[in-house]
Amino acid sequence: MGIQGLWSLLEDRSHIYQDIRFRDSKLLVDGTNLAFSLYARSNLDQNHGGEYLAFQAEVQAFFKTLADCGIKPYVVMDGGTGASDIRINIREDRQRGLLRKAQDAALKGRRMSIVPPFTTTVFEQTLNDMKVPLVRCFGEADCQLAALAREWCCPVLSGDTDFYIYDLPEGVLPLRHFQWHAVETGRGTSYIPCRQYTTSSFCAFFNIDPQLLPVFASLAKNNDVTLREINWVQFLPADRPRQRIIAARLEGLLSWLGARTDQTAEDTLTAAMDLIPNMSQQARMEVQTEVQTAMLEHRLPSSSLRGFFSEGTAPSLPAEMLSWVPEWVRASLARGDLGADVFVHRRKTLRIQVEHSALQSCNLTSRPLRQVLYGLLLGQGGGEVEEVDRVGLELVGVKVRPLVQGAAQTLRLDSLPQADRAVRLRVCLETLGVEEETLEGVPAHLRLPVAVTRYWLRRASPEPTLLKALLMVMVQGELNRRTGGTTGWQGYTNHHSQPLDGVTTHSLNQWQACLKDASQLNLVLCMPLPEPHYAWLYQGRLVHRRQKQLQEREPEDIVQDDQFRRLYRRLLGAVTQPDPGANRRAGGPEAQLRASMEHLHLNSLDEEEEELGGAAGLDQGSDWPRVSVRTRYRTKDRKDRSRNPELGRKQEREGWG
Repeated sequence: MGIQGLWSLLEDRSHIYQDIRFRDSKLLVDGTNLAFSLYARSNLDQNHGGEYLAFQAEVQAFFKTLADCGIKPYVVMDGGTGASDIRINIREDRQRGLLRKAQDAALKGRRMSIVPPFTTTVFEQTLNDMKVPLVRCFGEADCQLAALAREWCCPVLSGDTDFYIYDLPEGVLPLRHFQWHAVETGRGTSYIPCRQYTTSSFCAFFNIDPQLLPVFASLAKNNDVTLREINWVQFLPADRPRQRIIAARLEGLLSWLGARTDQTAEDTLTAAMDLIPNMSQQARMEVQTEVQTAMLEHRLPSSSLRGFFSEGTAPSLPAEMLSWVPEWVRASLARGDLGADVFVHRRKTLRIQVEHSALQSCNLTSRPLRQVLYGLLLGQGGGEVEEVDRVGLELVGVKVRPLVQGAAQTLRLDSLPQADRAVRLRVCLETLGVEEETLEGVPAHLRLPVAVTRYWLRRASPEPTLLKALLMVMVQGELNRRTGGTTGWQGYTNHHSQPLDGVTTHSLNQWQACLKDASQLNLVLCMPLPEPHYAWLYQGRLVHRRQKQLQEREPEDIVQDDQFRRLYRRLLGAVTQPDPGANRRAGGPEAQLRASMEHLHLNSLDEEEEELGGAAGLDQGSDWPRVSVRTRYRTKDRKDRSRNPELGRKQEREGWG
């Protein structure tokens, strides 16, 4: 999380850093920090749901540069709050800050450093494809990452100033000064110009004892209202120039610590408590205990990550995670497939996306998926899970009951990997409300997204043009993935700050939330459906642009490619066709879907696939049989709609119900 204000304080004293040429070395990477940093600095979309393909290219370029310079990276990701709830208040404060930023971004179209939902997913999937060693900790990665850096005597790459407190032999390489875009070559070898930070240089500059660094960090980061009453600015030297209040407080704290000679950390903490005016003994003990607990985070244990990187063994679980967690779950946690918070705290903090606060949280649409997920992880009697989500601009905790029903009742967590794939698939599809026959003919890596889109269609009631736009981008991504091209995606990165279409953005946020939770469910079920190529699935600004185009034109008029048309119709049919043998009562879900289909104007595959040479080549790599989806082609109505777009939009709204 970092120490607020420390970065700017040190930037004004750049001689604390040492300029180096980094090459031919191990490098421990703060993966979560790097993923967010690469996305934020790449000028990619933040407000329309993300541009994952361009982000994947940036990640690939970064790690290729490391390889070119002989640098061997080992990436460590955060895995949740960990076994301790020490920082829960800080996390909630930051989450509230994100809520305000998301509202500002939605209203004004500004970039507010809110990364899209699949940023770390695409980051991890890309690293796995590149065979870069990657592990996810059970809690925050800082302590374990620093412990391994000390054992391996190699630096840490991060933009998190928490690492500035650990005494590491090779220090920290700040991300902002890691000039990987400016690789230089000398004497036949390539290197990356960067800066190196060490605690010895920091302590020498501010004249403080290194053992007092944990006291400094704990006092600087603690948000307790009583500690805020300490006027650290009064300890600044009289000749110091005026600066921002946060930086001034930090420097005043450092000046006070520098004046304390021959004092232990405990003595220094006691002296700090004496600076708080009018505090009762009870309150003093509570605050001092809280700060002492925070200081323990900076004591480095033996690293539990070495065995994972050298032998692939999952790190040992904290005692608080209970002995009943199966071994395969531990390995899944270490790989980053699962988060540990549901196991440890029965809590899940849901992701904030850019959307108008007047609308309900986009996460409500996918709550039934998470309930089944909790049921698989905790069992029917595992207790409720508290979901922390937004209501308006407030954070609210809601108790959610795990669900174990249908085919899921036959599964047990400890033996789940050995369960019949057909049963695991049935649980996944039952939860999404999709029958297996519906996905026949859909390319392998699109089956889960298509099932999710069908679920979203029923639960979120998106505009028909938005469904078409989403499927168009999905199809183009799949075809480009096969060929390695970028056909049809030119020009979509042009962007000017402007208010978002609130309804469209909210609907797409719902879709990403559904895909995120369905992907987690699929992972817990040991992937009965193939994992999608997330980077190719969704490009936010392009979906928004396609949706506007579709208000006046049909998909076949926008993209003329024959293979695109065939795959598009196939996916649209899979999403909108009634389930085989489903309930067909008037007004039921299937009847609503049939009504929706009438207004989506599917072309007849009987007539048009004959002209286009059939579906040859469509399902390369798919092991499922192909199926044709046939609907009536309403020629006259479609011509009327093309001549009068406003009439067409009116018909769609009425038909969508």
